[in-house]
Amino acid sequence: MEIRGDTKVLGIIGYPVEHSLSPVIHNAALKELKLNCVYVAFPVNPEKLKEAIEGIKALNVAGVNVTIPHKVKVMDYLDEISQEAAAIGAVNTIVNEGGRLIGFNTDASGFKDALYRIAGVDLSGKRVLVLGAGGAARAVVGQCLLSGASSIIVSNRTKARAQELVLHFKNAGMGSNISIIEWGKQYWRQVAARVDIIANTAGAGQKDDLGLELEIPWDDLDKNTVFFDAVYGPGSTRLLKEAESRGYLTVPGKFMLLYQGVEAFKLWTGLEAPLEVMEAALDRFLKGG
Repeated sequence: MEIRGDTKVLGIIGYPVEHSLSPVIHNAALKELKLNCVYVAFPVNPEKLKEAIEGIKALNVAGVNVTIPHKVKVMDYLDEISQEAAAIGAVNTIVNEGGRLIGFNTDASGFKDALYRIAGVDLSGKRVLVLGAGGAARAVVGQCLLSGASSIIVSNRTKARAQELVLHFKNAGMGSNISIIEWGKQYWRQVAARVDIIANTAGAGQKDDLGLELEIPWDDLDKNTVFFDAVYGPGSTRLLKEAESRGYLTVPGKFMLLYQGVEAFKLWTGLEAPLEVMEAALDRFLKGG
């Protein structure tokens, strides 16, 4: 596209952020709809987050996505936060409305839409084991609660972070059906037969697109358990590859990326995003094309 004096700027802030695939999908969408706008990545050191948010206003950046490690802390510097993002306790999309920065969370609906559109799974009444306790986990847990999941179990390598996550939802009056278990196979085995969905968020947003090596208690699971992994790359993650080989239904993290991107695109532009174009661009990039 031709960059002009009136070209609008969208972007993503994170640290690191060079590996983000959001520029791939959003620039494809902007080009398809012939919008005079460009989407770029901004590496923002956590120590400079406040200045970066002030810079969005000063430079009239139209909006940004927010990735690790800023999804929670960024809320301190915004003018307004959507009801859903406040409930979740994390923001991944900022819209600049005339100098007022409004925070949203499209990760949550991206997770919900990925499960439903790819696997036909509705979260209502489901029992979910969530691995991880970062920003992506907040979105997953929050959407499970908003969608009426019957129980949510959180497991994180650092138990204090899991406790912090659960405390947030309990303080928001949403956490009556959330519990915590220790990290590892011996603990997951205790609940394996009682979960419908295993949603891994540990390692999401990191450079390793194969994900973590997780010791899942396969023999204790129900055969209808659905696996979701927020980590994405050119192929299946270690977790999803193993699940697929055992006949389980899987939902790759790239679909959460796509569907949250579709919603963010609409928040910024007011237009329906060209999903197929975005998915094709993502697949080409992941395959090295």
